[in-house]
Amino acid sequence: MSATAAQHHTDHANTATAGATNGHYSNGNSNGNSADPKADLEKATSHMTHDERHAAVHAARFGYGPLAHMRSTAETMLPAFGGEFQPGLYKGVEGRKFANPAPLGLSAFALTTFVLSLINMGTLGLSEPTIIISLAFAYGGLVQLLAGMWEMAVGNTFGATALSSYGGFWIAFAILLTPGGFDIEPTLEESEGAAGLLNNIGLFLMGWFIFTFILLICTLKSTVAFFFLFFTLDLAFLLLGIGYLRNSGGHPNSGCIKAGGAFGILAAFAAWYNALAGIADTSNSFFIIPVVHFPWSETGKQQRRKTTEHTA
Repeated sequence: MSATAAQHHTDHANTATAGATNGHYSNGNSNGNSADPKADLEKATSHMTHDERHAAVHAARFGYGPLAHMRSTAETMLPAFGGEFQPGLYKGVEGRKFANPAPLGLSAFALTTFVLSLINMGTLGLSEPTIIISLAFAYGGLVQLLAGMWEMAVGNTFGATALSSYGGFWIAFAILLTPGGFDIEPTLEESEGAAGLLNNIGLFLMGWFIFTFILLICTLKSTVAFFFLFFTLDLAFLLLGIGYLRNSGGHPNSGCIKAGGAFGILAAFAAWYNALAGIADTSNSFFIIPVVHFPWSETGKQQRRKTTEHTA
């Protein structure tokens, strides 16, 4: 027997000896309170072979039955698969970086924009956007704002600015629509009239058009899908702003509002598309979502170089 194996079995015996002091096992002549439990162990196992003695010590420590031979060390145990909410292959947490918060923020933006845009287009004869208050506060507002803060944590300045800002937009819009909330609409209508209220909303939307245009400029070196999202969103804000500013008879311009709703629908689906592109990978999807990099972007240049080298 090697020195390592001998030491291993000695360790087992010492552990078993410690168990004898607690009366976990004893020989026929011992009452479990012997002053020398090691001697009791030696006496009880003196007639056994080495393997039998090892099995007896192990049984004294862990009990008898089929479960006594099961390994339960930390090295053989894995975290619960569902605990990670990971539909693909399980990924260990050691050395893993923060998850990508962008798909969450994009999804929150997409759903809220989708519902409001359908109402702006007059789908199913709807015209009152009160239902959007719940989505704007909870999903488009709070959840998107939280995603923006996590973008800050992972070091993405653009993502943090965009998601946090649009989260703030939805919260502000929900406050504006909340009946009796801050009395914004009644106060403006009382002091400025119905046209004044619509003009204020129009200026509010035009401000977001300018902000979105600033972000649009920063997408020119990213992907076509990402650029398309901000391009359609910018047009939606522009048309909605014009629709409220070109009001007549206390009502916004219906043509511009419907056109803004149409571009809002496109922006919503573009946001969902970009969200899916950020979620789907080889561990959970049979296909990867193409986003098409601009040819003048860094990734586009690298792809062209690889294509040229491969052709050569």
